[in-house]
Amino acid sequence: MTESPDRSSRADAPVRIRPEIAALPPYRQGKQATGDAYKLSSNENPFDPLPSVLVALQGAIALNRYPDATAGRLRQRLSARFGVSPDEVHIGAGSVSILAQLILAAAGPGDEVIYAWRSFEAYPGLVLIAGAVPVEVPLDADARHDLPAMAAAVTERTRVIIVCTPNNPTGPIVTHAEFEEFLAAVPRDILVILDEAYAEFVTASDAVDGMRVLGTSGHDNVVALRTFSKAFGLAGLRIGYAIGHPRILDAARTTSIPLSVTAQAEEAALASLSAESELLERVRVIAGRRDRLAEGLREVGWRVPDAQGNFVWLATGAETAAAAELFEADGLIVRPFAGDGLRISVGEHESVEKILRIAASVVRTLPEGHAGRG
Repeated sequence: MTESPDRSSRADAPVRIRPEIAALPPYRQGKQATGDAYKLSSNENPFDPLPSVLVALQGAIALNRYPDATAGRLRQRLSARFGVSPDEVHIGAGSVSILAQLILAAAGPGDEVIYAWRSFEAYPGLVLIAGAVPVEVPLDADARHDLPAMAAAVTERTRVIIVCTPNNPTGPIVTHAEFEEFLAAVPRDILVILDEAYAEFVTASDAVDGMRVLGTSGHDNVVALRTFSKAFGLAGLRIGYAIGHPRILDAARTTSIPLSVTAQAEEAALASLSAESELLERVRVIAGRRDRLAEGLREVGWRVPDAQGNFVWLATGAETAAAAELFEADGLIVRPFAGDGLRISVGEHESVEKILRIAASVVRTLPEGHAGRG
C-alpha cells in the first residue's frame, strides 16, 4: 500500500510561495482553557456581555444580507464623540486589521517599519506580509518603549513607525510629553501608528492620548487605533477603529477586504457606546484587580513593570516554558513568549489568589540575579 504524502510541511507546498511567507510562522492566539482552568492568555474581558448589547445583537441578525461596507452609523457616532468628521474615522475587523491595512498602504518591498520589541506579536508578520523590512528596537530596562532609540533608527527607507501604549505584552505606557518629543524628532512624512488597544484601562495621568495628539496641529501623520475587543468585551465580534487624516484612512480603506465588518459587530459596538458608563465601571473593576495583582506579585518576589493594560508581565527569560507549565498544571492558562516572559491577563476575581500562590512558588525556582526577581 502506497503511503499518502505528508502535506503538512510548509516547505513542501504544491505551488510557489513567497520565501518570506513560507518561513513565517502563522499567528497563534492564546491557548484555550479546558475544564475548570482559567483562560488568562488572550487579554479578554472576563465579564459577560451586557443584556442591552445582547438585545441589540438579536435585532441585527440578517444573515442573508451584506453589512454596510462603510459602517456608516458607527463612524457617525465616533466622529461626534471625538469631534472629527466621519471621513476621519475608519472601521475594521479589529484594530489589527486596520494596522495591516495601514502598513500595506504605506510600506512595500525594501521599505522599513520600526516598532519596539518585544511588543504585539503580530507586528513582525504584518510587516513581512507587506514585503517590508521589520526594524525592531529593544525595550529599555523597565520594559518601556525607548523612543529616542526608535527615532534614531529612522532612515530614508522608513515609512511606518508603530508605538504600542500600553505596550502589549509588558504593560507600561508612553507619556504625552515623551510622544510629543518623539514626533518632533521624526520626519512628518512617516506614518506614525499609535496602537491604543488598551487605552480604556490606563490610569496613569501623564499617558499619551491619541485623541489629544490628533487635536494638535502638525500631527497629520499620526493615526490612532482603538478597539471594542478589550474594554468593551466584543473580542468575538472583531471590530475596531482608527482616527486620523482622511487621505491616510482612504489609503487603508483601499487595501481592506470589502465587507469584513459584520452588521452584528457594528450593532454591538453602537449598543456598547450607549452603555459606555456601565462598561467603564467594569473597566475600573478590572484596573483595580490588575493593580492588586501586580502589587501582590511584587510582594512575593517578582519584578513587575508598570501595568496599565488588562494584563501583567513576568520576565521569566530562559525559564519561560517551564514557568508556563507550572501555571498550567494548576489550571492557569497564561501566555508564554519563548525566551522573554509570561503575560497574564486579568481575569475572574477568583483567579487572583491562585495566580499569586503559584507565582510565589515559581519565582523561587528562578536563579539568583534573574531579571524577573524583584
